[in-house]
Parts: sequence; C-alpha cells; structure tokens
Amino acid sequence: MTSIGGAGTSGMVDWNLAVATATRLVRPGPEVSRDEAREVVAELRRHAKASEEHVRAYTRMIPEDAEARTIADTPVLVVDRVGWIKANVAGFRELLTPLLGKMQERRSATPGSAVLGAVGGKVTGVELGMLLSFLASRILGQYETFAPATRDLPAGENGGGRLLLVAPNIVHVERELDVSPHDFRLWVCLHEETHRTQFTAVPWLRDHLQGEIQSFLAATDVDPGTVVERLREAVQTLAGGRPEGEEGEPSPSLVELVQTPEQREILGRLTAVMSLLEGHADYVMDGVGPQVVPSVAEIREKFQARRARGASRLDLALRRLLGLDAKLRQYRDGERFVRAVVDQVGMEGFNRVWTSPNTLPTKAEIADPADWIARVHRKADS
Repeated sequence: MTSIGGAGTSGMVDWNLAVATATRLVRPGPEVSRDEAREVVAELRRHAKASEEHVRAYTRMIPEDAEARTIADTPVLVVDRVGWIKANVAGFRELLTPLLGKMQERRSATPGSAVLGAVGGKVTGVELGMLLSFLASRILGQYETFAPATRDLPAGENGGGRLLLVAPNIVHVERELDVSPHDFRLWVCLHEETHRTQFTAVPWLRDHLQGEIQSFLAATDVDPGTVVERLREAVQTLAGGRPEGEEGEPSPSLVELVQTPEQREILGRLTAVMSLLEGHADYVMDGVGPQVVPSVAEIREKFQARRARGASRLDLALRRLLGLDAKLRQYRDGERFVRAVVDQVGMEGFNRVWTSPNTLPTKAEIADPADWIARVHRKADS
C-alpha cells in the first residue's frame, strides 16, 4: 500500500493501518454495471459544473479574485468509499500532526516508550479505520480543504481544496428513497457546490477554520493519565454507569466529555460556523431546487425523514456516541438562522456574514438571528 503522506507507521497513529482497516471493513456499495457507473460519474460531473452557476447566481457570492479562484482551483473528484477514506485520512493527518507531535514528546520520556508508541499507534490506527469505515458509507459529498495536494488528491495552485462526491453512496440513497436519480444527483451537487462557493468566495474562511481547529487541539490536555481518565469516564457515562445529568437531556457524546473548558469555548465558535455553513448549504439547495429540480419537494421530504430516523438502532447509537446528532442539529438550526436573516435584510444583507471572522454569528446568535442583525447591521449602519 502507498503511504499516506509519508511514513505511515511513524508517531502515535499508524495512518496506513487506518486506511487498510477502513478499506477492509467498509461495506460494499450498491451493485451497478460498468456502463452505469460511468454514466453516474459523468452525470455528477455535469451537475457539479451546472451547480456552480446556479449557486453563485442565487447567493451572489463571487470570488474576489475570479481568475485565481476558478473552478480549476477546486477540482471535482467523483470517488468511491475507499477514495473518500484516503482523502480524509490525509486531511486528519495534516490537522493532527502538531498535537500528535506534542504528545509524542511527552511520551518519549517514558521508559519503553518506543515499544508502547508502536503498539499504541497501531491500536489508534485500527480505531480510526473502524470509525472511517462507518462514516464512508454515509457521506454523500464533502468539500475537503485540509489535505495536501497529491497526484491522487489534486488541488489548485492557490491552496484551494477539492469537492468530493461519493458516487456509491449517492446511488444507494437515491434507490433507498425511490426518487428520480437525475433530480437527486443535482440536488446533492447544489448542496456541496454551496460549500465550494463558500470557501472560494471567502478566502479567509479556510485559514480561520484551520486556526480554530488548531487552537482546539492545542488546548488538549496531553497528559496520558488525564486523557485515559477522561476516556474512562466517557465510556462509563455512555454505558449507563453514570447519571445522564438534567432530566430530559441526552448524555454528552464522547467528544464533549473529553473537552477542557478552553476547548468548550472554542467548540462553541466552531459549532456556530459549522451551523452557518451547513444551514446555508441547505437553504441554497432548497432555494435553487424548485427552479432546476422538478421533484425537489418529494426529495426533501423523504431525505429529512431519513436523516431523522437513522438507518438502524446501531446507526442511532453510533451517531449518539460520536456526536453526529449535533451535526443534524447544525443543518436545522443553521438553515433557520439563514432563512430568518435573509427574510429580514435580504441576501446582500445576509452576505455581510462573510465580511470577516468578527461578523460570523456566535452560537447564541444562531439561536437568535435578531441579535446577529442588531450587532452587525445596526452597528454598521449607525
């Protein structure tokens, strides 16, 4: 196997083992003929190209440097589940390297650290692979912006990311929902193209997000004993060994339980911006949809029902454990925020959100759009 970005077995995560594990465990995609597969790929590419014009016209978001940030700078990659896995391992490695290096330095002072590190890296690689194998059959598309450019994962000269469309998952869902394949593929592309437009039209957004993520990781308590203790408490809580907290409130996810106070503050900001990005994409796909997707109402109704119920009890349990229910709330809360702001101040008024990191909504403002309007518009117009 080709290494992911270098020596895959070095450090605290065996990245190549993560890819190998996920590749071995991921479920096979739906059965399609070779000719059908070629047609799916070709149609997704056509829809992605068409979606760029639809989304930019609707959102009025045009890159500041149109020549430098063209569609060529953010290529469309139609991938299978293994291709999605490899891209995300590369992205995780890029983001996690500073934290893992710091943890490795701490561990190097421990007797026998070389042996423990090798074993621990393999265990972590397997665990990451298991997680990715679960997610790889559920993601329809993704704007991946952090992984470095390679021959198999190209990116533009100006640091742009790439748009991933996971063909087998799109085919699986369109069959499960029993909707028009042509309409569903275009509908998915409208959502993902909105993400590509967000990042190409707002050049500071990628660096801002990366900075917030790095700050979150830097605030991690890297003392191994503390980390193990927090993980033990998390497992006890999720297994029902500790009380849930306030009546009616769900148990916190594993991610929530291992945060420091500083990380909770950063996560609040990250949650707000992710809610904005996801809600904006949902708002745009539904706004453009009636013009170009004849069966958009049927697709939205069936897709929302699928989101809400999950695929199985196991799926629901894993979503809860991994904090993926929060992801579903981001779609709902973010879309409500965007709709309320556009209704009050129009699309141009909403687009002030992209002016700078200071004009991004807070988590509280996502829940109360009037507060964002008061802060950004009334202050700017006074």
